[in-house]
Amino acid sequence: MIFSVRSCRRVLPFLAALVFLTGCPQPEGSSDEEREPHFMEGKRCANSMDYSGAVEQFEKALEVNPKNAAAHFELGVLFDQRQDDPAAAIYHYQKYLKLNPKGPQAELATTHILACKQQLARTVSLGPVTQTMEAEFQKLSEQNKKLTEENRALHDELDKWKGLAARLQAAATNPVVVTPPTPRSNAEPSAAQPPREAHVRPPVETLASVSPPSNALSRPAVSPARVKRTHVVKSGETLATIARRYGIRLDALKACNPGLDPRRLRVGQTLNLP
Repeated sequence: MIFSVRSCRRVLPFLAALVFLTGCPQPEGSSDEEREPHFMEGKRCANSMDYSGAVEQFEKALEVNPKNAAAHFELGVLFDQRQDDPAAAIYHYQKYLKLNPKGPQAELATTHILACKQQLARTVSLGPVTQTMEAEFQKLSEQNKKLTEENRALHDELDKWKGLAARLQAAATNPVVVTPPTPRSNAEPSAAQPPREAHVRPPVETLASVSPPSNALSRPAVSPARVKRTHVVKSGETLATIARRYGIRLDALKACNPGLDPRRLRVGQTLNLP
């Protein structure tokens, strides 16, 4: 295409204005990204400590140019240091490194990513896990305490039943025989009166109305017979187990067997029981 001199004169002012607006060539990382109006407004908000407004402006800059690496870095700094959102900060730092891996803030972005990951691990991963473990431990402690109390109550009840069973077994093994006094007749039978039949018993009112003979007062009263209780030692038994079986005290059992050596019990040995 051939341009006339007149046409070139018309284009030259426009080119001069364009060069004036764009300025001199900028180094890498300080390009038109930082001259974008929303980016510049975001920097102004950040300098005036309006961090929410700064985040909004930098996000608008990304809507205009999704490849604005500088906007990603500024958002990473805001979310890292001002918004306490390490996950969002990591995202924007990584986007900056992907768009501008050799940029002037690449090393700083890499360092911040590592710090944000450590913070995220403490606040997101370890915190809930520790709380869950503490809650489970507290729950298990309460269950263990409850089971311990129930176990103690069951042991006490079992000891009571064992003692009752030992007493019942002792009573069944060595029953105590009590002989009641024999009622005597009112008077001696005379020779003229025939003896009564053995199976005939006098009426109750007759026995109650007649006083006992005088010779009955001089005779000693008949007391119930006392039966001596003993135990034959079996294999594996000790004085403690024998005392527990009959529900008696160990010292009482030793007192009934003077001279007995508890360590030398013999199978078949007979022990006296109190």
